[in-house]
Amino acid sequence: MRQAVEHTPTTIHTQKTDGAFLPVPSRSFVQTPEVQRTTARALAYMDAGYPVHFSGVAGTGKTSLAFHVAAQLDQPAVLLHGDDEFGRSDLVGGEVGYRKSKVVDNFIRSVLKTDEQVKRLWEDNRLATACRKGYTLIYDEFTRSRAEANNVLLSILEERILNLPSRAGEGTGYIRVHPNFRAIFTSNTEEYAGTHKSQNALLDRLITIQLEFQSRSAEVDIVQSRAGISETDAACIVDIVRTLREARLLKRGPSIRPAIALARIFADRTEAIDASNALFRAACVDVLRPSRRSLLTDPSADVASHIHDAVETVLRSAGR
Repeated sequence: MRQAVEHTPTTIHTQKTDGAFLPVPSRSFVQTPEVQRTTARALAYMDAGYPVHFSGVAGTGKTSLAFHVAAQLDQPAVLLHGDDEFGRSDLVGGEVGYRKSKVVDNFIRSVLKTDEQVKRLWEDNRLATACRKGYTLIYDEFTRSRAEANNVLLSILEERILNLPSRAGEGTGYIRVHPNFRAIFTSNTEEYAGTHKSQNALLDRLITIQLEFQSRSAEVDIVQSRAGISETDAACIVDIVRTLREARLLKRGPSIRPAIALARIFADRTEAIDASNALFRAACVDVLRPSRRSLLTDPSADVASHIHDAVETVLRSAGR
């Protein structure tokens, strides 16, 4: 028996002048019972003051879930994407110039007094903004940033203080983190190219929720919702993807993304999704074949033949 699902938003963003946005739940996000349970756990952890870390392979819905959880908090959020080029200033801010003022006092004609001041101008970046104002931080793919840049998070998450040593001379070297500040992190597993190994000190401050691929019924609902096709067509496409996934032809996946892509391609076409549809069979190869042979478990494998076999098996089984 299929589990009932509730359809709620891709998150709609209302932009604010300080770079924050207001996440609002959207109808394109599919809430399965499993997603609801994970959301409830994440909210419980954040209510207790702990940041949440969604970890998993590509296509398990980490970023979508992070936005969905942020929307439940009913407060503005800021978004950061991990970047190998990030330094500390990219997270917290830095000096953007200076203001010079000069006062000339010539009240007594024979006496000329001048007072000149130079004030350095500072501009907060998104992390500092979230700490000051009590916003939600969504730090997507945080392991793509170097550990040296992310070190600034340690005192924020533990002591609830943002240290700004470059501003110490102006008496503003510390920001007390706002009580409403919340943090949600996402990351792919660390064997992915372009990521950095996370420092244990940071991971020790996060509560990690490991995400896996969802159940078949949930994937069918997601594909149907995102592409607007029939349930039976969505089920055939999902079964093809899951057959390839279970065959472990690829090191990772395929995920639900190619299933959604296939469904969208054929959502408005008149041809039926069946074994005689040459266009569908060719599209399955194009969409499901990895762009790099390094993603294959066996780089010498004939990928197209495996995909054709999966399509044939699933569609014949479905009477198509």
